[in-house]
Amino acid sequence: MRKRYSKALVMVVLLLVAAAGLPAQGASTILHDVRPDPAVTKIAWLSEWFSPLAGTPADTRVFILDSGKPGATVFVAGGTHANEIAGILTAVLLVESAVPQTGRLLIIPNLNNSASTWTESTQLPAWIAIRTPSGTRFFKYGARYTNRVHQGTPDPEQYIHPKSNERLEGQESRNLNRVYPGKPDGTLTERLAWAVMQLLKQEHVDVAFDLHEAGPESRLANMIVANPKNLDMGAMAVLSLELEGIKMKLEPSSESFYGLSHREWGDETQACAFLIETPNPAQSLDSADPAEDSAYPLSVRVATHLASIQAILDAWNADAPEGKKATFTRWSEWENIARQGVGSFLK
Repeated sequence: MRKRYSKALVMVVLLLVAAAGLPAQGASTILHDVRPDPAVTKIAWLSEWFSPLAGTPADTRVFILDSGKPGATVFVAGGTHANEIAGILTAVLLVESAVPQTGRLLIIPNLNNSASTWTESTQLPAWIAIRTPSGTRFFKYGARYTNRVHQGTPDPEQYIHPKSNERLEGQESRNLNRVYPGKPDGTLTERLAWAVMQLLKQEHVDVAFDLHEAGPESRLANMIVANPKNLDMGAMAVLSLELEGIKMKLEPSSESFYGLSHREWGDETQACAFLIETPNPAQSLDSADPAEDSAYPLSVRVATHLASIQAILDAWNADAPEGKKATFTRWSEWENIARQGVGSFLK
């Protein structure tokens, strides 16, 4: 159930959270309510892969689940856009429930933490309330872009990616999913992108997922976007999902539109890179409920993300040699989440 809360209450909650155990380098960073399963072997900060990110509002936690056995390294990111709540909750659910049998799982539930600090419309909720077995939990509902006050420079009149001729609105310079591979000495958004690239490279990530949402009428809704080098894996996954009753479309990264995660992650690293989109009604209409819309319930969107990740990993495992597979002793079944609600499987 989702409620609206006053700005004063939100600020009190943020202050209490900040006092609850942030490390010194993250003093300006929101510490989200994520309750790791014992399978989480380490909690790191993204700044550990790129130290200049430390102490900024963009630094964010990285949850590492290491089986201790050879296998694939899998990366899952939610919250590239902090108003795309299904991706965030999918990543949180994995932190709280997944147990790898082989390889490693690296998860960032709130990739752009700065975007969590504001909302773009007074009609949108600041928090999403989810009932769980331990009581009601609150998850931050933010914005698409890095907070303007954190960026370090004003928005340009137009944003043009260094490798592209695409002319975008100036605010797109604060869109994390337009600035990859980033710059080590750039804006906060570019430094955040650079840090993600360092993690992918240094950890030798094999399969990487960027979880998103789009307006229900968008062509991107219910879409898997694959870097061209791993389009065959995406095709296998879409066919598998179809057999399970989940209809997903597939398209390759654009050959001319640069700066997007699936394009740059796949081009600049060894990772097979995918972006997954589910339909969030609040992406189209401010008054729509992003959690409890009857046509696009949050539980079904989270289930779709999980099923898509699993289908792609199944495709990876079909061709991966022994010692490079991604397998799990525990993984939340998407059918149960769709039926019972995501809150039933959170701590």
